[in-house]
Amino acid sequence: MMADDTPESRGGVPPALDDAPAMDDAPGRSALSGDESSPSAGTTSPVRTRSPRLRSTAAERRRRIFTVLLVAGLCVVGFVVWAALWYEGQVSGSRGGASTIVYVTKGDSFGQVSTRLSDQHVISSSVALRIYLTLHGTPVVLPGGYYLHQHEGFAGVRSALAAGPDVFDLYVPPGFTVAETAQRVGLLPGHDASSFASLATSGALHSPFQPAGSKNLDGLLGTGTYVVVPGESDTTLLEQMIDRFDTEATSVGLEQGSATFGLTPYQLVTVASIVEKEGVYPQNLSKVARVIYNRLAIGMDLQMNATVLYAEGRDGGPVSSADLELDTPYNTYLFPGLTPTPICFPSQASLRAALAPAPGNWLYFVVVSKNGTEAFSDTLASQNANEALAEQRGAP
Repeated sequence: MMADDTPESRGGVPPALDDAPAMDDAPGRSALSGDESSPSAGTTSPVRTRSPRLRSTAAERRRRIFTVLLVAGLCVVGFVVWAALWYEGQVSGSRGGASTIVYVTKGDSFGQVSTRLSDQHVISSSVALRIYLTLHGTPVVLPGGYYLHQHEGFAGVRSALAAGPDVFDLYVPPGFTVAETAQRVGLLPGHDASSFASLATSGALHSPFQPAGSKNLDGLLGTGTYVVVPGESDTTLLEQMIDRFDTEATSVGLEQGSATFGLTPYQLVTVASIVEKEGVYPQNLSKVARVIYNRLAIGMDLQMNATVLYAEGRDGGPVSSADLELDTPYNTYLFPGLTPTPICFPSQASLRAALAPAPGNWLYFVVVSKNGTEAFSDTLASQNANEALAEQRGAP
């Protein structure tokens, strides 16, 4: 049998066909020599590298993060520096602020006190003050008035609050005298009763309503409440009292009204002072004033107990027969006319009553009720009947 003479039978490789695809174009094959995907090829895989564009993007991202962190850090540092400077400015305050009085009432919390300090511009920030007191201790604040200054430093505020109230109210009621006022002034820290009395009777300070040569300021000081601050002198306090009375006298028309009764302003103040002591209650004042004018008009002694008590330095109480015999121009049982000086500080109501007395012919009056009501009469017989009624009722 003849052997097959084909190329396959001879063990050779058949020649490439003209229309066979080239090795480079074979499907699943690499254009590179050798099969890179096959382990048997014995070749190393090539190193893969990032493109320049990717490297640039990553660098820019890092730069942006760094910039953000840097700006944030600078902001934090700046804020800390600003906060420190702001806090230091709050703590230090500033000099020359206007004075103000901060009042603390019983039961106030420190938060309320702090708010009041802020409202009155003693401090600018209650938050900063709370921080300061947390570091230095919060004082116990007693009720009362505190003399402070706007924009004051925290150390000064804390010291003032810890020291307790240093602003005090001085009340001078109608019916008081210079001597009684001096005693009340002497109760204030830093003041002395005898020093105030000496000043008030020295003639160093003068009321425009005071007669020439007179050193007596009784009747010529304004009543009401005075706010006494630390370091305030007796002179300043007395000046305020004189000025207040001058203002009150002007407001009621003392200068012009006194001429209506043929009196000097000083004499009319004297009438008002007697009205104050004898009338006491508003419903009595204008009628008591009328009794005084009626008695002066007919030359009748005033016979007012209050004038005798003034001579004895007493404020109220019974008048004995021995008292009525005192040889003093203030004893209106023995000496006719008005007393030489007012016997107390009259209220505005008493000044008005003296300037506009109620119409009537009364010559007598007496308290007939425990509520201070007075009965007025034209005759001694009616007066005796009213006195009996007063005794029956147990009127003072």
